[in-house]
Amino acid sequence: MYSYTLWPLWVDTHVASPLERDGDKLNEVHDRFGEKVSLYHDVPQVLHRLRTANVVIAACSRTTATALARQALALLLMPPMAEDPGSQVMPAIKFFDQLEIYPGSKIAHFKQLHKKTGIPYSEMLFFDDERRNKEVESLGVTFQLVLDGLDNACFEQGLKIWRERHPEEPKGEPKEANPQAEETTQTAQA
Repeated sequence: MYSYTLWPLWVDTHVASPLERDGDKLNEVHDRFGEKVSLYHDVPQVLHRLRTANVVIAACSRTTATALARQALALLLMPPMAEDPGSQVMPAIKFFDQLEIYPGSKIAHFKQLHKKTGIPYSEMLFFDDERRNKEVESLGVTFQLVLDGLDNACFEQGLKIWRERHPEEPKGEPKEANPQAEETTQTAQA
C-alpha cells in the first residue's frame, strides 16, 4: 500500500515521525521535516467507489514502519466523493476493513485476510507496484501491477482482468457461491 501504489513514497524510508496535518486540510500531512505525504490523485475516488459498492477493502504492506503507516492513514483526510461534494470527510484509515501491515511476504498477508474474512482467494483483487508480489496469484488472487501509482485507468484494468476470470453466470442457472463472498470482492492495496 505504501510503496508507490497509493502514495508516492515508502513510509519506512521517506517519512520521519511525527506526522502532522494542518487543520482540516484534505489529503495532506507532513513529516517532521515538512515532507508532504498524500495519496495519488485518483485514490480517494477509487476508495469512495469501492466503499459505495460495499466492497471489502484491505491494505497490505510489508513496511517495517507499521505505526507510522497507520498514523499516516489515520491523519490523511479523504476528500468527499466527486458525485456528492457535501459527503462527510473521513480519515483514510476508515475506508479499510482490514489492515495487514507488517514485514513479510504478501502470501502471509493474504492468508491472514482469507482467515479473517472467509473471502475466497479467487474473489480477491490485489493492486501493487512490485512485480514480485504477483506471487499471490499462486493462491488464486487476481494481481494488477501498478506502474505509476493507482489511477482510474489502472483500477479499471484490474477490474477487467478480475471480471475476465469471473464471467457472469448464465441466467436461470443456480450459482454456486460462498454466501460471505457475494458482493464482497476483496480489494487489497499494497
